[in-house]
Amino acid sequence: MSHPTNEPGADRSPEGARAHSVPGAPPGPQAGPTAAELASQYAAKSGVRRNHAGQIDVLSSIGGVQGLAESVAPGLVFTILFTLTTDLQVSLIAALAASAVFTAVRLVSRTPVTQALAGLVGVAFCAFVALRTGNAEDFFLPGFFINAAYIVAMVASVILRWPFAGLLFGFIRNEGVEWRKDPARVRAYTLATWIIVAVLALRLVVQVPLYLVENIAALGSTRVAMGLPLYALGLWLAWVVSRPAGAAPAASGTVPKG
Repeated sequence: MSHPTNEPGADRSPEGARAHSVPGAPPGPQAGPTAAELASQYAAKSGVRRNHAGQIDVLSSIGGVQGLAESVAPGLVFTILFTLTTDLQVSLIAALAASAVFTAVRLVSRTPVTQALAGLVGVAFCAFVALRTGNAEDFFLPGFFINAAYIVAMVASVILRWPFAGLLFGFIRNEGVEWRKDPARVRAYTLATWIIVAVLALRLVVQVPLYLVENIAALGSTRVAMGLPLYALGLWLAWVVSRPAGAAPAASGTVPKG
């Protein structure tokens, strides 16, 4: 195995290193992505966008009207049908059908199916859990664990001084990860992250007691209302409180979508 040389003018580039390596030796380990690169990739895939006025486009960030419908419809269909019929199998099949329809629409229209397909898989898993236990309220049980996992991840991001809101908004604001060098920006993104955590925690505070008393109608209704619509509001508030000093506030009369 070759060793780096300390001679003046030595070629220390990757190409030079390869030139001095022993023939037939396996290549050295490739450097993994940096934290900044991972954050950039996450922000790019998050779907969060700015509108022409420079404010967060909340509706676009949650997948538009179609994405909102894909999120709301299966749970709403399940809740209404089970409340009217108390037939678990029929209600689960209807919820799965509603999710499958959205996936089919995206396939036919040749639009990205990732969100709809993920939703279909999620609904299928929830249906499996409810069918396995025989309890209608267990259709909503996996969502509690997913919600709790997000809370843990976001709290961890604050503890590690990589607050979730900074990773989400930093690249959209062209700050990259430079905001981490400014204590004021770190505090702003930490507060913004706590707002999103509060939204997720509120879901559990309201919905878990309804689950425990097996109130399907109330649980399903609050699940719809506190799903993407409430998350969109939390996202908008997080964007506002983390606005850089001197940035123009939202135009008067602007109302967060969703």
